Amino acid sequence: RSASFVGQGKEAATTGGSLATNFLVGVAFVFILLSFQFKSYVQPILVLAAIPLGVIGMVAGHLAMGLNLSIPSLVGLATLSGVVVNNSILLVTFIREEMAEGRSPIEAASEAAKSRLRAVVLTSLTTVAGLLPLLAESSTQAQFLIPLVNSLAFGLLTATTLSLFLVPSLFAILADFGVGRPKSE
Repeated sequence: RSASFVGQGKEAATTGGSLATNFLVGVAFVFILLSFQFKSYVQPILVLAAIPLGVIGMVAGHLAMGLNLSIPSLVGLATLSGVVVNNSILLVTFIREEMAEGRSPIEAASEAAKSRLRAVVLTSLTTVAGLLPLLAESSTQAQFLIPLVNSLAFGLLTATTLSLFLVPSLFAILADFGVGRPKSE
């Protein structure tokens, strides 16, 4: 005997598999583009390391609001990944600029985090503020979007906060080991 999904379960499994495949392809393309931009294979990994931080916020947000993880939740996670990657790219770029001016990796990471703190936090907070009305909506039409918005809002708050510490810290740690230093241009 065997069990198989049919109907809505089968469609959800198909959609989830397609979403996961497309997400991985997108991450691979981002990695390749950043590898060319940074002339490094390590620094793109630092940028992409912020994505799991969004997952922490997404899961916490779903638990806090009593929502089940669903396909719209995962679509929200994919969208969230793009925003989180942008914030990390800013941090890594500024760290590289600080190091090009002769600062040590630790000084560069610290200075970059301080100088980009306001821009990164304000961008994330305005995005979350824009999502709050939809997150609080109780109409039937909005129920489909609430898991997506929940993933974005809670994931963005968590990922922004944690990536301001994680990305510079990882950069400094790897630079101490001689890995991930920017190549001379």
